[in-house]
Amino acid sequence: RSLNGCHCCFESDASSIFNFLSFCLASIIKYKNDRVKLWASAFGGEMKSISAKYSGSQLLQKKYKEFERAVRVEEIDGLRLVKRLAEDMEEMFHKKAQAMKRLVEAAEEAHLQHEEDPNLQYEYFNAVLINEVDEEGNSVELGGEFILQPNDHFNNLSVNLSLSVVQVPTNMYNKDSAIVNGVYWSEALNKVFVDNFERDPSLIWQYFGSAKGFFRQYPGIKWKPDEHGVIAFDCRNRKWYIQAATSPKDVVILVDVSGSMKGLRLTIARQTVSSILDTLGDDDFFNIIAYNEELHYVEPCLNGTLVQADVTNKDHFREHLDKLFAQGIGMLDIALTEAFNLLSDFNETGRGSECSQAIMLVTDGAVDTYDAIFAKYNWPDRKVRIFPYLIGRESAFADNLKWMACANKGYFTQISTLADVQENVMEYLHVLSRPKVIDQEHDTVWTEAYIDSTLPQAQKLDDGQGPVLMTTVAMPVFSTKNETRNRGILLGVVGTDVPVSELLKTIPKYKLGIHGYAFAITNNGYILTHPDLRPLYGDGKKRRKPNYSSVDLSEVEWEDKDDTLRNAMVNRKTGTFSMEVKKSVDKGKRVLVLHNDYYYTDIKGTPFSLGVALSRGHGKFFFRGNVTVEEGLHDLEHPDVALADEWTYCNTDEHPEHRYLSQIEAIKLYLSGYEPHLQCDKELIQEVLFDAVVTAPLEAYWTSLVLNKSENSDKGVEIAYLGTRTGLSRINLFVVPDELTNQDFLTAEDKEGVFNADHFPLWYKRAAEQVPGTFVYSLPFNTGSENKSVVLASTAIQLLDERKSPIAAAVGIQMKLEFFQKKFWTASRQCAALDGKCSISCDDENINCYLIDNNGFVLVAEDYTLTGKFFGEAEGAVMSKLLQMGSFKRVTLYDYQALCWVYSESSDSGHTLLDPYFAFFSAMKWILTELVIFLVEFNLYSWWHSDLTAKAQRMGRTMQVPCDTEYPAFISERTIKENTGNLDCDGCIKSFVIQQIPSSNLFMVVVDNKCDCRYTLSVIALTSAAHNESLKCERLKMQKDRRRPDTCHPFHPELVLELERQVHLPLAHSDFSWTIMILRIKK
Repeated sequence: RSLNGCHCCFESDASSIFNFLSFCLASIIKYKNDRVKLWASAFGGEMKSISAKYSGSQLLQKKYKEFERAVRVEEIDGLRLVKRLAEDMEEMFHKKAQAMKRLVEAAEEAHLQHEEDPNLQYEYFNAVLINEVDEEGNSVELGGEFILQPNDHFNNLSVNLSLSVVQVPTNMYNKDSAIVNGVYWSEALNKVFVDNFERDPSLIWQYFGSAKGFFRQYPGIKWKPDEHGVIAFDCRNRKWYIQAATSPKDVVILVDVSGSMKGLRLTIARQTVSSILDTLGDDDFFNIIAYNEELHYVEPCLNGTLVQADVTNKDHFREHLDKLFAQGIGMLDIALTEAFNLLSDFNETGRGSECSQAIMLVTDGAVDTYDAIFAKYNWPDRKVRIFPYLIGRESAFADNLKWMACANKGYFTQISTLADVQENVMEYLHVLSRPKVIDQEHDTVWTEAYIDSTLPQAQKLDDGQGPVLMTTVAMPVFSTKNETRNRGILLGVVGTDVPVSELLKTIPKYKLGIHGYAFAITNNGYILTHPDLRPLYGDGKKRRKPNYSSVDLSEVEWEDKDDTLRNAMVNRKTGTFSMEVKKSVDKGKRVLVLHNDYYYTDIKGTPFSLGVALSRGHGKFFFRGNVTVEEGLHDLEHPDVALADEWTYCNTDEHPEHRYLSQIEAIKLYLSGYEPHLQCDKELIQEVLFDAVVTAPLEAYWTSLVLNKSENSDKGVEIAYLGTRTGLSRINLFVVPDELTNQDFLTAEDKEGVFNADHFPLWYKRAAEQVPGTFVYSLPFNTGSENKSVVLASTAIQLLDERKSPIAAAVGIQMKLEFFQKKFWTASRQCAALDGKCSISCDDENINCYLIDNNGFVLVAEDYTLTGKFFGEAEGAVMSKLLQMGSFKRVTLYDYQALCWVYSESSDSGHTLLDPYFAFFSAMKWILTELVIFLVEFNLYSWWHSDLTAKAQRMGRTMQVPCDTEYPAFISERTIKENTGNLDCDGCIKSFVIQQIPSSNLFMVVVDNKCDCRYTLSVIALTSAAHNESLKCERLKMQKDRRRPDTCHPFHPELVLELERQVHLPLAHSDFSWTIMILRIKK
């Protein structure tokens, strides 16, 4: 019989038959392999011809070669570069800090000259009431006409650049005497606001947050209440205010969960604890202990330690507050003893704030003063302050709690209703601020990166990109009056926002190379800016992730397992570090394996450190070209030329008259020499002029292709595009815009396809990692169905014919997927038979043909639904074998910023607390329960509570929570060009051939489909797996290196508390008494 030309005659012995069959099988496989190689060669040749022709890659390579002798290649000195960038950022930050210092001086002088008048009447511009009229058309009180005009520097919001406005929280009376007096003397800040803005036009919002609760904001802008008519914003619980007003602190929160705390009291207690957590920042440490007859750590995993008060940890504890329930008897002595021991032991570890210490006591009463415990653990130094919060209206045990506060340098307050919580909780901040005030230490503080969506300016999206990520510089304002100086009165805090995008403007992206980037972190190791930081999610990326502001550097540079880079930067060192990195790109579906060199140093005057990453090879080299200004400008003004929107060629934000200029217009104005105030990057402009001249011939070349319509009669090729190392791009359409298959490509909506402030386009980055002269083909993952899909083909243009040559540019085309697939199927029908009859082709039912890329994604398959899918989902058995043979390798990636869907059975306590109906019902339930509790305490309450619990569980819902995930990516082995293999599927032998497409990143895979291997070998899918829940405890316990703030003000020897009455306290081991001055009690 005949097997594809191999004639077999079975008349010999068994051994001969076996050898002959082996020979026949090898011949068949070789025949298939040769045929697949023929198809691959034919398809590769045609696609390279089309791609090179329409992209103009050979012409551009030739043009750069012509300028080779006029070009100077330089190796980038990474350490020198990062130091220069740090100096530029230091100068920018210093200007912001100086503006705040001028505000502090003006505020303190204005307050010094002001005499408090309880009867003062003063009409000010209330941020909510301005331009509001009554039914008769007259301005409402505290309103009045306030001129507002759109301003592009403030995101086109309508503002007043001459005046500020005053916002008063909804729960405060806007004509209260203290507020009116504060507003009156702080009017003096208007002149300084305006002066600061004139000195530094890059400033945005400036403000003064008063300790009385009002908020003065410049420029003036109208505030609008939410749908409930409420403005929840209170400047005093903003991070910048708290951080500037107080020193770092270690806090233990004790929550009474005895039987008397049932009902509304426990609800108020939960909200009180939550509000205390709001006042803690990244430099603080805390834990929460509930007590009755026993101690109950709210998070049992953290028994006996404190954790950093970052957003993630605070949210984790909030989730556990709902699980508290009241029963039994409160044993406060046990709780206080545990709290003192916990603070002492943790302080000895050296991991905490090593500054202030406090115990927050949330209870409905204390039967004793517990002076023996205080004498043992806290006297005479009284290093731990006690802040009791009496829950409920009863005052029977108030005296004991007042005594505790005053005997331990604390503050007592009583909270009767939910509405009292926020105002009363914040009182302790004024106590902790007093040592700093008496020391007159105007510490400049910088916050971590955050988004404050409660402010009106944050409601407006930044150029449609999403909420603005920013840091705030703030300074405290003190009373300098002689009569109040030793009482340490904090007047408030001044601050200004610095958008993170402002930092990126100082970074010359063209100096960092294609894969290079700059990043900055805080003293806690949290990211201030990094291209891999993803703070937003959801449709349009407009929702903040819960833990977006506390993403650690180790969570994005995760290959540094020992935190060598992170710890060096946290400790403000200067140095270098190297490691291999796996960069996830294209929505996590692809991976680039690079070797990065890191350079880092500190930014003086701030808690930040700066780093620069440069990839080895072409990423370490830069070249300078030289052309005349005249020829450069001529070619820069071509209509097909665009410059990177987010790169700073000229600083058009510095002066108002420049803000309407495009970057090209600004460059022309700068080169004209008529505008000395316009600041531009001279070196970048010189290089962009050079690139404009070298790439100019492409315009005429592409135009000639468009005019010769027969060249592209089926309109398969739609766009040709070019990008250079200076952010210059050129685009040519071969079809009219309405006929484009992918309308978003190379537009602002295509984030990964254009030059951004912190990265080159994806097609540029992938082309740079290909062998010179080859094209990288891919399906964009943001396209729709196959009828709408396109294929991108791009290649890099090297300056020199050597490995270390810089990449000068990248060019490419966009073509229809249908056009691309037709070319593949045509090539796969070719054969070398003289009669034209092929014994094998991709049309055969017995084989399946696929075209996959170097990451394993299908571009062409007979089943069109597989287009864009991972090859392992279609042919899992074959993909497994390719991995075993080394044709592909699996790379494990980690995402520490992921969000996972979980089912939550707990009620939304935040919502119910804000619901007035629920609050009223809770109050009535509490009153009725208290009336009959002595008769049916357990039966009544259990019935009532279980009903509410059942209701809460019915409200359970699916929600997204932060989680860690690991997921696979796959990459081909460059050195293996072809391979063959066999699979044993229950006795059926399945063979396949894989062949690289020449001059590309593609592979043709031909699979014998006679055998069904679905039930013997599993499918390989690109699915992610969340880390085991048991690891959460270890993550909570883990405390990475951090650098404490440089200043600490826990106490002051001259601190004299306001006297209202005196008590005498016997001290242990002392034969004398001393007098403590007692704080005024706020009810």
